[in-house]
Amino acid sequence: MPPTVHFVRHAQAVHNLTTANHSMHDPSLTSHGENQCRGLCSDFPYHDSIELLVCSPLRRTIQTTLLSFEPEISRGIQVIALPELQETSDLPCDTGTNLAALQEEFKDKPVQLSSVPEDWDSKTGKWEPQQVAIEARCREARQWLKGRDEKEIVVVTHGGLLHYLTEDWTGSVKFEGTGWENTEFRSYTFVSGDDGNASMEETEHSRHRPGDRLKPLTKEERTQLKETATKKWEAQGYEKASKDPLQAILRKGEGAARKSTQKTHIQI
Repeated sequence: MPPTVHFVRHAQAVHNLTTANHSMHDPSLTSHGENQCRGLCSDFPYHDSIELLVCSPLRRTIQTTLLSFEPEISRGIQVIALPELQETSDLPCDTGTNLAALQEEFKDKPVQLSSVPEDWDSKTGKWEPQQVAIEARCREARQWLKGRDEKEIVVVTHGGLLHYLTEDWTGSVKFEGTGWENTEFRSYTFVSGDDGNASMEETEHSRHRPGDRLKPLTKEERTQLKETATKKWEAQGYEKASKDPLQAILRKGEGAARKSTQKTHIQI
């Protein structure tokens, strides 16, 4: 049976204080962000059930995971850094630290960086800030998660990417580039009978937490919200427009090339 995944947006980092700080490269958490992590650690109700911790390799997501999920780490659970979970844009604040520096910085922490390639911070090719590339790597991440043996997994990532990753666009323009608050968590399960997309849906219990998500959106409502959000994000520089007609077609959700036999290339 596929796992339940608890998605978490990272705590407040320095670039969240003002858009002027978006020029900072891979910023760390603020002191308030560290306090948010302590609050999340106290409030998160599933510590005893978590069998795997996964996060984006950016500093703020690694730091959020280490601070917020100490009970899991104390049980010997390591943190897997997955480059597919990096944020959508190529702004300096959303561009990761090179692998060698990252390895040195977290060498004494329980963080696995074996899945992070040398070019993960290039923002080119697979890592481009374009909708087709973002959707492809999010689908790859979902497929990888769906194939795991663990029953409950925590994934700590970014506000913009979370909408692509969950394909849930509820409230997507509520904040700057996202509908997720810092350290907000929501729980998702995989849809049965899926066609290879590894689609997910928020659990009923999660939807009843404080917020405005009591009623699941229809497919048409999700599509409309996605279009509204992505147009706004393009204007704000959080992602780039498609470069050619083929990408434009794929962007509209045609997805004819997607097959149920598609396999993930993530290696752990």
